[in-house]
Amino acid sequence: MQRIDGRSPETLRPVSLQPGFIRTAAGSCLIACGGTRVLCTASVEEKQPPFLKGSSMGWITAEYAMLPASTGQRKQRDGVKKDGRGVEIGRLIGRALRKAVDMSCLGPRTITIDCDVLEADGGTRTAAITGGFVALCQAIDGLIRNGQLRESPIRHQVAAVSCGIIGGLPLLDLCYREDSIAGTDMNVVMNEQFRFIELQGTGETQAFSLGELAKLISLAQTGIERLFGFQLEALGEMAYVVGQKETLVIASNNQHKIQELRGMLGERFNLIGLKEAGFEGEMEETGATFGENAILKAETVRNATGYAALADDSGLMVDALGGAPGVYSARFAGEHGNDAANNALLMEKLKDVPAPRTASFVSALALAHPYLPTRLFEGVCPGSVTFAPRGENGFGYDPYFEYENGKTFAEMTEQEKSSVSHRARAMAKLLEALESE
Repeated sequence: MQRIDGRSPETLRPVSLQPGFIRTAAGSCLIACGGTRVLCTASVEEKQPPFLKGSSMGWITAEYAMLPASTGQRKQRDGVKKDGRGVEIGRLIGRALRKAVDMSCLGPRTITIDCDVLEADGGTRTAAITGGFVALCQAIDGLIRNGQLRESPIRHQVAAVSCGIIGGLPLLDLCYREDSIAGTDMNVVMNEQFRFIELQGTGETQAFSLGELAKLISLAQTGIERLFGFQLEALGEMAYVVGQKETLVIASNNQHKIQELRGMLGERFNLIGLKEAGFEGEMEETGATFGENAILKAETVRNATGYAALADDSGLMVDALGGAPGVYSARFAGEHGNDAANNALLMEKLKDVPAPRTASFVSALALAHPYLPTRLFEGVCPGSVTFAPRGENGFGYDPYFEYENGKTFAEMTEQEKSSVSHRARAMAKLLEALESE
């Protein structure tokens, strides 16, 4: 089958994106896909929609309209009653672009993406999503440059394309004349991982098979991959806002603890230390509990740096000592971080206590975020205190703390310890909470 414009089945129409097309907008992009041209603008308002009042979350929304002459025959402008098709497409654009952004990192503001179709020759909604993403990126870049955001909340790249089946042949990026005779019509929205954000498919004249669906999706992925390249090329230096990991400061000077937390957090965050974050102050540990101390440290670092901060406060609680050393674990013998002195004092106090000398390691992890309430996650690992040190690994009281498997923490490998420790148990709760967001 010869396509109307001579393209091969898997070829996009000529695409161009012009960012910064409107000087008065926080972000803008004129996108052209063949004969379709859509002007996308981003406007930033320092307010939230009513349903988010009282929270610190941001919001992305969109509106879509076709200019009166966009189709050749004048289209009536929207009045009090909005065009139903335009409202539906605006909602689609908003849904798609919200999947690009971590709303908890956007701050209590709203970004509205307005998509106005200048010329319509098929694929206007998919072009609006692709161009709207570029306008959104430009707006985020402006917020960062103006000091209103510390870092980009755009976690994913998003683009969209249409495809369909004509005469049994799957085709990519239909123009209007093709779309009007297509037996199957589909719009696909994906992120850079080629995971679906939206999949709209309709058998216009007849039902389509699973095999045909697979062919259409493969075509769409091919087209979207190319559109991602066009977006990044158009953004140029502004492309730094795309796909950033959220920065998380580990609020600790204990290198053993930092290494342990880095291993548990994996690749989710851009992890930095206090020095990298520019923090040179003191972190108070005046709380009566591990949780209170963790919150104090995390919020101090967050307030000073503007980044999210993770603080751990942990220690050993020995039943025979009424829970001591508890929050004083690191300075049990007076000098902070003197492991030898702390362990010597512990043995002295327990010299007349017979086995089993039951104890627990306790960890409290506080996650303080610039725009969200501070959250606390606690983990407890039961065990007992030995009469003599065993093992060469670990730090602190590890050589004297025996887990239920008969090994002290110092006898375990790093992997073994990180699977059962108090800190690992607290971290599992934290990661579970993050995954559910």
